[in-house]
Amino acid sequence: MRSQDLEEMRRIPFLRSVEPGQVEAMLRGAFLQRFPAHVELIHTGEPADFLHVVVEGTVEMFSVHRDRETTLGVSGPGDSFILAAVLFDRPYLQSARALVASRILMVPADAVRQAFAADGGFARAVAENLALAYRGVIKELKNQKLRSGLERLANWLLTHDAENGSTGHFDFPFDKKVLAARLGMAPEVLSRSFAALGAYHVVVHGPSVVIQDVAALHKLAHPCSTIDGTSL
Repeated sequence: MRSQDLEEMRRIPFLRSVEPGQVEAMLRGAFLQRFPAHVELIHTGEPADFLHVVVEGTVEMFSVHRDRETTLGVSGPGDSFILAAVLFDRPYLQSARALVASRILMVPADAVRQAFAADGGFARAVAENLALAYRGVIKELKNQKLRSGLERLANWLLTHDAENGSTGHFDFPFDKKVLAARLGMAPEVLSRSFAALGAYHVVVHGPSVVIQDVAALHKLAHPCSTIDGTSL
């Protein structure tokens, strides 16, 4: 990596609490690469040779079984994947691909494990990352099991609107097919759900969404702090 790239990587939140010497050791053998949209970055079952950190862009985590495929999550700038596999030297349990052109930091797994053993600050950062990931899995499990597809969609719309300034208007951050898989429904079910949301004054036109009556959508969604949002 170029010297300016190294300086930028040192500012990644995941590395801020790491001792400078350990950061240097981790980045010494790291790669900073650009990937075009739709390129697969890791594959289920392969050994975890690198810890990946999204610097720019968006990455979809997904899994395939027989003739079925589903989206497990979407990662953006500052997010790392897949830490557990790297830390325990186990095969990846999911695959990843770039949804848009993305810049990815790839840190050798051996360097990550060495830093984890030697640096208390990095070990705490890893523990926090894994704890947040665990809580995210529990929230998603509750979202899938306790809500209908329409309720999941309504809450996703409210959450995404809040992340974009609560204006009631935004564009989809990725393809609707990805959104359908992320919400655990078939694309045709997502289309019917959007049609049903017309009764709650939600208008979808191509890639754009307009929420004309936030209160009505809240009444349908029943947002819950232990399921929705990004708080601990």
